[in-house]
Amino acid sequence: MHKSGSGSTLGPDGLDLTQAFFKPISNAAPPSPTKRHNKISVIGAGNVGMAIAQTILTQDLTDELVIVDNKPDKLRGEMLDLQHAAAFLPRVKINSSVEYSVTAGSDLCIVTAGARQIGGESRLNLLQRNLSLFKAIIPPLARYSPETVLIIVSNPVDVLTYIAWKLSGFPSNRVIGSGTNLDSSRFCFLIADHLQVNAQDVQACIVGEHGDSSVALWSSISIGGIPVLSFLEKQQIAYEKETLENIHKTVINSAYEVISLKGYTSWAIGYSVASLARSIIRDQRKIHPVSVLAKGFYGIGDVEVFLSLPAQLGRGGVLGVTNVHMNKEEEQRLRDSAKTILEVQTQLGI
Repeated sequence: MHKSGSGSTLGPDGLDLTQAFFKPISNAAPPSPTKRHNKISVIGAGNVGMAIAQTILTQDLTDELVIVDNKPDKLRGEMLDLQHAAAFLPRVKINSSVEYSVTAGSDLCIVTAGARQIGGESRLNLLQRNLSLFKAIIPPLARYSPETVLIIVSNPVDVLTYIAWKLSGFPSNRVIGSGTNLDSSRFCFLIADHLQVNAQDVQACIVGEHGDSSVALWSSISIGGIPVLSFLEKQQIAYEKETLENIHKTVINSAYEVISLKGYTSWAIGYSVASLARSIIRDQRKIHPVSVLAKGFYGIGDVEVFLSLPAQLGRGGVLGVTNVHMNKEEEQRLRDSAKTILEVQTQLGI
């Protein structure tokens, strides 16, 4: 079987199989303009990368999915495993390579690759190893897909998003970190569980560092559109700050708990990043708490630091940062979180 010059598939005796299977319609109108072809590349075929790839496929977010990794056997195995599910998935082309040229023309590049921390290794040394890794990843992605949006998932995500921005040379709106999007989902779940309501009715957000200095925005939490703290105040119902802080601590420790139990996190981050991909690829203009260049927002000042803020995402990446209500304590905690990230960042010499 081979392809003819016109793109038709020919059998061994020269029969055009397309015509054999499909009878042409006479006087047919020309095809309508096809929808825009979407291409998403996932860098890293580890547990997180494959969870993201699988979720993107099942949610029909792209016409072409590319996976890049430096382990050719594992990479080909993962690609074949996904391709063998073609009959159960929306029509999509799945490809993989150890070469970054396969990512050319991507609308979205999702970076999950990263060095793992060795026992006794300092956070700074881990960052230095990830910096070296990103120097091999980001420039070719930017070269082959100069109009792409970069989503950084690798940890520590805020500093690595800053590094990706510097290495890519992209405008800041096209470099995004997965940030606290998942933290905020965990936050909503725990609040809903505590109040015995549906998590989809909870509007709650965590901002700042994806880590220990993250900030829970208690003052802006609402249930079904009703601001919780102001409602309690009007009803003269006391709330326990300690309970709220314990919920926040549980959010921070959630990933550690999952890792201690199963060895890694994958499914929740897969759904989280797929939600970001959907907002960008489909230009949904939804608001997500993601790591963005925070310079000039919420009193952070004239410093180049990436941390999570509620941002509107669309086809161009970050379309804007929302002016969410924060009380004075929350604003100060956000600025402190920025300082925490900046202290680490300045040690890298980039």
